[in-house]
This record gives sequence, C-alpha cells and structure tokens, in this order.
Amino acid sequence: MELDKLKRFIKFMDDNNLCELEVEEKNKRIRLKKNTSNHPAIATPVSSNVNITGKKEDVVKENEIEIKSPMVGTFYRAPSPGAKPYTEIGEIIQPGDVVCIIEAMKLMNEIKAETGGKVVRISLESGEPVEFGQVLFVIEPV
Repeated sequence: MELDKLKRFIKFMDDNNLCELEVEEKNKRIRLKKNTSNHPAIATPVSSNVNITGKKEDVVKENEIEIKSPMVGTFYRAPSPGAKPYTEIGEIIQPGDVVCIIEAMKLMNEIKAETGGKVVRISLESGEPVEFGQVLFVIEPV
C-alpha cells in the first residue's frame, strides 16, 4: 500500500477515536492498531450541581468526580459473564484500579480510575451501549 494511503487511514483512526482498523483491498490486507494503554478514562471534577439531563439521579455534588467513557462501545462491569464486578457502590477504589471494560470493535479495553475514592453511583448496567464522554461512575474523594 502507498504511504499516503496509510497516513489517511491513521488520520481516519485519530479523527474517529478508533483503536484498531483493518482494511482489505486487491488481495492486500493491513491491520492498524494503537497502543490503548495510554488512553485512560477521563476523570474531571464537576463544577455544576446538575448534569445536562437534569434528572434527579444525575445530580452530582461539587466534591464528586465523574469517570467518563474515553470511547464508544459496550459497557461491562465484570471481566466475564457471571464473574464478580470490578467495583460496587460503596467500595473504595484507588488510582489505577480497573473499574470496567468497554468493548469497541471486538477489543476489550480496561478502563482505569485516575483518582481514588468511594464509588457513589454506577450509571450503566453490563451490556449497555456507551458514548464517548458519557458518565460511567461517580466517585467521592476520601
């Protein structure tokens, strides 16, 4: 394949937040894969008291931190069906702890906490679709 074509594929991956891309044309096949270990979950302090939806369950206290999805995919609370979930409401998590998995394009991506604290809300159930930037967990610093 031409170098220009490869560069376009890489730009396409970057523009669409893809971790892996496989292309086949004229008996040539290429698979591009990014190192996903450098893509941790996004954790940001919440500055307002209510999320965009304004639902009662979405009310977040000023000191709480949201762990948001770094990608689009399917949310899983446990490493496999029937296994114990990575975390539960009320548990204390540490920075670097795996809190869930997001499956994207048949790849299982571990989502790790950037900060520690007590889990006060889990926003999704296993198997539900998740969008980029969607709140996965709310934690309270301890």
